[in-house]
Formats: sequence, C-alpha cells, structure tokens
Amino acid sequence: MNLVENLEYNTERPKLFIPEYGRHFQKMVDYAVSIEDKEERNRVAKAIISVMGNLQPHLRDVPDFQHKLWDQLFIMADFKLDVDSPFPITTKEMLQQRPDPLEYPQNHPKYRFYGNNIKRMIDVAIKWEKGDKRSGLEYAIANHMKKCYLNWNKDSVDDQVIFQHLYELSDGQIDLASDGENLTDSGQFLKNRLPKSSRSSSGKKSQRNNNRGKKRF
Repeated sequence: MNLVENLEYNTERPKLFIPEYGRHFQKMVDYAVSIEDKEERNRVAKAIISVMGNLQPHLRDVPDFQHKLWDQLFIMADFKLDVDSPFPITTKEMLQQRPDPLEYPQNHPKYRFYGNNIKRMIDVAIKWEKGDKRSGLEYAIANHMKKCYLNWNKDSVDDQVIFQHLYELSDGQIDLASDGENLTDSGQFLKNRLPKSSRSSSGKKSQRNNNRGKKRF
C-alpha cells in the first residue's frame, strides 16, 4: 500500500524544459546545478554534454552541434548553471526575444489570380534585350498566366484575353497579340488537372482488376 501511495505522476512532477531528453536527463542537470564546487560542476556538465552527444554520435564532433548541446544544457538548467562554457552563453532574454515581423507585399494587383510572381517575371522580361530569348520567356509567362487563369476560372479562355492582361501588366511593353502565335491549348492544361477523387477511384479500380483471378489462401 505504501508503494502505491509513493508513486509519482508526471502531472505532479516539475515540467520538463526539453521533454525529448527525458526525466533522467533533467535530474542529472538539476544535480549539476546543486553542486557547490565549481570545478566539480564543470566536470559533471562536460559529462552530461558527452552523454547528450552519444545520443547522436554522427553529430557529436561537429562544432555547431556542440554549441547547440551547451545551449540545451543551459535551457534545461533554467540558466542557473554556473559553468565555463566553450561557447558564448545564450541568455534567457535572447531566447524569449521575438523576431522582427516579416514584411509582406502590400501591392494589390488588378488580376490577383495570377499571383505576385507573374509580375516579377514580367519585370524581368522587360529588362532583357529583344530577341529569341526574351520572346521565349514572354510566351512562357503567357502560358503560365493561362494556366493560372484556368485554375481560377475552371473553363476555357481565349488567348487574346491573356495577351491583353499581359499587355496591361507590362505597361504596354509586351504585346504578343500582334505576333499571331497561339498558346498551349486549354484542354491540355485541364487534362493535366484531374480531380484527386477520380485518380484514386481509377487506381483502386485497376488494383481490383489486377487482383481478380488470384488465389487467396
């Protein structure tokens, strides 16, 4: 009965700073913090680092990985471990510091279904000298625009509509309507975009056909 009463549950234990290392590692770190002699603390800390490195032996001797292990040791010690680290000690404030917010593009294009990357590609094409290389890029952009349009509209689209949009987005510097060339047929884009449900059903059907006639034991 006494054994049952003395059982420890994780809900009653202190929260682990890095659960991946487990409770025993945390107890080893807590013991290192409680040591009064600094020389002995340094020795125990190095022993803990060695054991941590043994968990991933292929990375044990990599300098950056060693730095990571020391950082994790200080984290598990709640930055209360006073030892001589071979690397700069990361402070608690540095870990809690929030990164700078990312700057998202604030432009609002007229045709949003093309995305921002299309506009960047157009800006690059405009800077190129006119020739076969630029012409190839312009038609590649137009075909990609047509594919994006079909993903949004889910129907056919006339090439002249794509040429007009490209003319507007390039500020009149790319005009493919006068060349008389055609883009990839809409049916080709739509054929490559089969619904997942039909693909999975056809795959199951073919699997059933392949299993037909096989003996089952």
